[in-house]
Formats: sequence, C-alpha cells, structure tokens
Amino acid sequence: MDRLDIPDAQWTRVSPKYVWPELIGYLVTGLIVAAATAPLWLLGQWWTYAITAVVVVVTIVVAALTPRRVRAIGYQLREDDLLLRKGILFLRVVAVPYGRMQLIDINRGPVVRALGLSDLKFVTAAAASAVTIPGVPADDAERLRDRLVELAESRRAGL
Repeated sequence: MDRLDIPDAQWTRVSPKYVWPELIGYLVTGLIVAAATAPLWLLGQWWTYAITAVVVVVTIVVAALTPRRVRAIGYQLREDDLLLRKGILFLRVVAVPYGRMQLIDINRGPVVRALGLSDLKFVTAAAASAVTIPGVPADDAERLRDRLVELAESRRAGL
C-alpha cells in the first residue's frame, strides 16, 4: 500500500455548506466575464456571440462540478503531520509537518461567516507553502487550531 493511499473513511471532510461560497464565486465571476464580452456584440460578427456562449458554458460546467470538488476536499491529522487532499482530476495531497507550522490563522469572509464556516490557513517555514483548509465549521476550526498549535509547539520543542 502506497503511503498516501489512505482509505476514504479516515479523511475529515469540509462542510457541505462550503459549496455555496464556491458556487457564488464562480457564478459571479462567470457573469462578470460574460457581461464584459457583450460590448463585442456591437461588431455584429458571429464569433463575438460565440465568445459569450463559451464563457457561459464554461461557467455552467464549473458550477456543476463544484459540489463534487468540495466533497473531494479533506484533511487528516496523522502522528507527525497534517494531510490535506484536494482535487478531482488533478489530485493534490499536501503533508504539513507539525514542527514546521509557524502560524495557524482562521479566516471568515462574509459569505463563509454567514454559513457558520471558517478557513484555516497554515503558514510554515517555507514562505511559498501557505496551505488552507476551507469550509470548516467555526467551532471545529477553533478546536482544530488549538490542537494544531499544541502539536506544533510540542514538535518544535523536540527539534
């Protein structure tokens, strides 16, 4: 068995309510981009309408895949590190060693906060390695942050 081939039952999933902020973000972006292509219609060419149609179709496809993509996000606390899994077609698994965690930040944007969710952001010793677990229920996020801070402090003390 591959080290990262861990059964699905052990992964903690993000809240299913996280679909809404993602969906709203993609639909608003698609609407803005589609509206930005509308002035091209004044040219009266067929391809100007095709550009808008492509933007609308891509937005619909991305919106349709959003629930599945959110279900694919999960994390797992292991003995020495935190695993984060994201992606459907391109699976990304990130391992963050507890001893490398320097900052654990809880972010709550307006839509996420209205749904009672939070995003946990981990800053490690490597500047380019900010890892985020989105869509964690607010109470769980605070407990998880406290637990990870405790684990990080104990691992750094052992270095």
